[in-house]
Amino acid sequence: MKNGVLAGFPLESMKVELIDGSFHAVDSDSLSFELCAKMAYRAALKSCSPILLEPIMKLEVVTPEDYFGDVQGDLNRRRGMPTGMDDRNGAKVLKADVPLSEMFGYVTQLRTITSGRATSSMEFSHYAAAPKNVAEDVISKANGKVSA
Repeated sequence: MKNGVLAGFPLESMKVELIDGSFHAVDSDSLSFELCAKMAYRAALKSCSPILLEPIMKLEVVTPEDYFGDVQGDLNRRRGMPTGMDDRNGAKVLKADVPLSEMFGYVTQLRTITSGRATSSMEFSHYAAAPKNVAEDVISKANGKVSA
C-alpha cells in the first residue's frame, strides 16, 4: 500500500476481505502467501478504477481592499475555491481551499501583487480527487513518459 498502482504514491484507504484459501503442508509457506497477496493486490487495484488524490490546503489571506480583486484572481488561476470573505480591521480576509501543488511560490507572488501589504496562512484541509488532466500528467511523469 506504500506504492500505489497509479503513480507510486501511498494508498489512502482500502478494505480487503479474504473469501477462501487453502494450505498444503508441502507447497504452502509464508513467502507463497505473501507473493500471492501482492499479485492479487496489484490486479485488484487496477481493475477497481483508482483515482489520484491531491492535498487541499485551507488558505487565509488578509489584504488591503485595493488589492482584493488581484488576490482573488491569482487564487482563481491556482484552482482555488473561495470559502468565505470577511472584513477585519479595515482589511479584507479571503478564505479559500487551494491544491498544494498550486501554492509553490505563492507568498512571493502575493507580495508582488500587494506590494508586500498582504499576509497569508495555510494549513492542510483534506484530500480531493485531482482533475483528470492533472492526474494524467502526474501519472505519465511517474511512469517515465513525457506528456505533450
